[in-house]
Amino acid sequence: MTAQALRWGFGLGPSSFPLLQRLLQAGLIDRLVLPPQSIEAEPSQQLVSFGGPDTERVSGDPDWHRATAAELLASEWERSSAFVAIGACGAITRLIAPHLKAKAKDPAVVVLDPLGRYAIPLLGGHGAGAEQLSLAIAALLEGQAVLTGSSSGQGRLALDSFGRRWGWRRGSGDWDSLMKSVARGGPIQVHQPSGTQRWQGLDGATALLEPGRSAGLPLVISAERGEGCRWHPPCLWLGIGCERGTSLGLLERLIDTSLSELGLAPEAVAGLASADRKADEPALLQLATRRGWPLRCFDAAKLAAVTVPNPSEAVARELGTASVAEAAALLAAGPGPQLKLEKRIERARGGEQGAATLAIAQTASQWAPGQGQLHLVGSGPGSLDLLTADARRALAESTVWVGYGLYLDLLEPLRRPDQLRSDGKLTLERERCAEALELACQGLTVALVSSGDSGIYGMAGLALEQWLALEPGDRPGFTVHPGISALQLAAARAGAPLMHDFCTVSLSDRLTPWPVIEKRLKGAAAGDFVVALYNPRSLGRDWQLGRARELLLEHRPGSTPVLLARQLGRAEEALSLHTLADLPIEAVDMLTLVLIGNSTSRIEAGRMVTPRGYPGAELATE
Repeated sequence: MTAQALRWGFGLGPSSFPLLQRLLQAGLIDRLVLPPQSIEAEPSQQLVSFGGPDTERVSGDPDWHRATAAELLASEWERSSAFVAIGACGAITRLIAPHLKAKAKDPAVVVLDPLGRYAIPLLGGHGAGAEQLSLAIAALLEGQAVLTGSSSGQGRLALDSFGRRWGWRRGSGDWDSLMKSVARGGPIQVHQPSGTQRWQGLDGATALLEPGRSAGLPLVISAERGEGCRWHPPCLWLGIGCERGTSLGLLERLIDTSLSELGLAPEAVAGLASADRKADEPALLQLATRRGWPLRCFDAAKLAAVTVPNPSEAVARELGTASVAEAAALLAAGPGPQLKLEKRIERARGGEQGAATLAIAQTASQWAPGQGQLHLVGSGPGSLDLLTADARRALAESTVWVGYGLYLDLLEPLRRPDQLRSDGKLTLERERCAEALELACQGLTVALVSSGDSGIYGMAGLALEQWLALEPGDRPGFTVHPGISALQLAAARAGAPLMHDFCTVSLSDRLTPWPVIEKRLKGAAAGDFVVALYNPRSLGRDWQLGRARELLLEHRPGSTPVLLARQLGRAEEALSLHTLADLPIEAVDMLTLVLIGNSTSRIEAGRMVTPRGYPGAELATE
């Protein structure tokens, strides 16, 4: 991350160190500034101390020297993206007041109380991202974001910032007038020829999309420049071919002139594309860095397979493909692209070298896998109290939640009006994964929700398989966030039944043949494992649990304790203890987890316990 984008954290007292350290470890701030007496660890590149003028510089950043808090703000204000301060709002306001310049120029400032209970976006709520940063901090600390903006308070979309969550870049327009008009209840006319339209399903978008709107200030979502306030989706891919040693200025002139002539906005460019033999071309790499555009490179075989309007035999002899610019642009633009600009050639002018070709492809909707994120979220058994802080943060940062309706219902109290939920049917797991992955490839941050832990009979494995099937350059970010599984909560409710080796077996033969399941049950029974049975019984599968009991009884007594845990973590939670011999099979359904002890498990004082060691074994201190 460059110095211009740094997010600083500082506190007004020594007690702020633990809280700031958590933010630093979570990646929500990039540098941590504290008084010398607060430092409790070896200085690192992220840790900066400020104090008197005679203290030594301890930062790994050569441009940084120790300073007071006021000097820190004076030095870093204009080249930083955010400041997270721990202290009183009044004190922080007085510190930042001398540096305030304009709404469009000031960084975000978020204030936390010393206990991390409240995150307040003091400055730059929309434009600088302070509200989003506050929400992420609150999710991490299990606190509350105090959003005081009119849009947040009234459940409306913040029109000058909401597009960032959909992968868009803000373009020209009188945004202040637009926001003031909306605050007064004035009409807005929405026109969207480009980009995903899924945002129109947001709770906060309802008032904007009332039928019959033909007047009011225009809000345009498009790849094109023009009048009105404009958001630009990442829907243009620039295919470039060039001679070795081509000048950067030549490439920039070719791109800027072409975009201008077509009336296309540079903010709508999703990235650059070329042949893999150009992956180390200095001018291309400089262009990508300077403009913030990712560079996709394809091998000759993939390029040659693309039908283009202007193939070149000379290029085919040189590179093994008849097209670079047109083919690369079409490949990078995802499914259903169209050429907005066929191959155009630009040659060197005075003081320049080389030559280049440019083609521009527009995506069917939008396509920017490099900026998308797919979060596999384990929502726990059901109670929000059992949702991990890591999962809360992923949900808070995600634009779209995809999942089975029941699981999303349980999380609904956490969803904001600017977050879309997409409900899927229980048996359509592959479709849900495909939907979430496609949205992430469009450049969105998406949460794919499973109950319990997404890596235990959840969506993580299936989603990962689909992710791996994509070309490496088409893969968005992929992160699995663990949750508390039904097995863990059932064990906690029962007492301590998992003190020795245990296993889980799903009795559903929808994805696993029953002979394989029976083989595993026999192995678990012979090995004397504590066994947790998932998906134990449904209307269409009413005999498998009885067969599982028969197999287990071959190796352990009928007095073996069994816990039936139904609707764990939810208002309807019900627990009952039984023995394997008298297990009430008819009382079990798909919402029940069956936890069966091993030969040493017992019930005592209403608790189920499995000793840590077998009879005759000597417990050793490890």
